[in-house]
Amino acid sequence: MNRIEQLFADKKGEILSIYFTAGFPGPEDTRVILKALQSSGVDLVEIGMPYSDPVADGETIQASNQRALDQGMSVEKLFGQLATMRSVGITIPVILMGYLNPVYQYGIEKFCAKCKEIGVDGLILPDLPLDEYKGEYEEIFRRYGLLNIFLITPQTSDERIKEIDANSSGFIYMVSSASVTGATSGVNDQMEAYFERVRSLGLKNPQLVGFGIKDKDSFQRASKHASGAIIGSQFVRVLEASASDLEAGIQEFIKGVRD
Repeated sequence: MNRIEQLFADKKGEILSIYFTAGFPGPEDTRVILKALQSSGVDLVEIGMPYSDPVADGETIQASNQRALDQGMSVEKLFGQLATMRSVGITIPVILMGYLNPVYQYGIEKFCAKCKEIGVDGLILPDLPLDEYKGEYEEIFRRYGLLNIFLITPQTSDERIKEIDANSSGFIYMVSSASVTGATSGVNDQMEAYFERVRSLGLKNPQLVGFGIKDKDSFQRASKHASGAIIGSQFVRVLEASASDLEAGIQEFIKGVRD
């Protein structure tokens, strides 16, 4: 069983997923951050592949992408940094998140084969349409044991959500609002009504809430309506503020969300 599927089989609620941008704040920080997140008790990690035009992301993650690129981060370098992660004790599921263009330039099958080789469990590619995935890439992803995680938003119709659910495994990324990352603050009543609409559909896949999750309160509020939540922009801010002692900053932040 894929590590993502195993996680959701073993743990039914309050799953904490953390996003960070590879190569930020420093070009060699990826492994340090990954190890610190695991030791802090995070359940799932999403590592962002820096891209020059991250259209779904707000100012904070855009800036982290640009800084990482300016410091020489690339898909090839990220693979090198993750090459030994499983042999040095990283056991939690790892997802690579980014945009289709860098993956396409690397070579779709070559990219997927490399992910399997180093122990990546899944991909989140927000600009990969469901129909294109089904027609062009699904067989390749399956061949290399990669789960492709789709996003839904409050504007996604019930019919489309059900179609995504039928063609997904692992979990569904439930975007909390029609905005970019970091643009919302906390969870409000309108979001909760949307979460309940999704829950009423009886989907086979669990959901994690993303966008606007930043602290213990928003994490717990989102987790009442889903299997857990994803923190991205706020964690990137923590990394920047803790650049001189990443491990301590990460431990303190995660403890504040969990306790």
